[in-house]
Amino acid sequence: MTMKTESIREESVTPPDQTRGFSFNHTMLRVKEPERSLDFYCRIIGMRLLRKIDFPDLRFSLYFLRFCTSEDSVPQDSAERTCWLFGQSGVLELTHNWGTETDPDFSYHDGNRQPQGFGHLCVSVPDLAAAVSWFDENNIAFVKRPDEGKMKDIAFIKDPDGYWIEILQPDLLGELGRTR
Repeated sequence: MTMKTESIREESVTPPDQTRGFSFNHTMLRVKEPERSLDFYCRIIGMRLLRKIDFPDLRFSLYFLRFCTSEDSVPQDSAERTCWLFGQSGVLELTHNWGTETDPDFSYHDGNRQPQGFGHLCVSVPDLAAAVSWFDENNIAFVKRPDEGKMKDIAFIKDPDGYWIEILQPDLLGELGRTR
């Protein structure tokens, strides 16, 4: 794979044979109030909760979500569904440490305040204007609207814990990064 417009190191273009079959499965976010987060990611963003696993001795719960299509054949048996889930791409794991929801002063670092670290998740949508309208209807907080700032046609919203989510429409971004 040759990229004429970008300078890319060879080892990033051709992965080693030993990594054949590796895939990105999930990323994890810690959440303070799982009900609020599940409502946001399922009802507002459109993901589906596929598995919840409680760890009473360790006082935390894991919630696994993913965008699903009608073609997805999600196993009904919980053990089979767990194995299936860990073989998928694009899974979001929400981790709830029990007790955080009752502490009014507790919050997680969103990664965008100092010291910066984690930046954001990204969701692509078929119609950016319709998505922005949907978020407005549901009083979702915006960090940046598509017409603001130097990078147009990209929005950033916040989830209930303040994590940023980039919202983009792929076919609007063909010129992204090109110099004129």
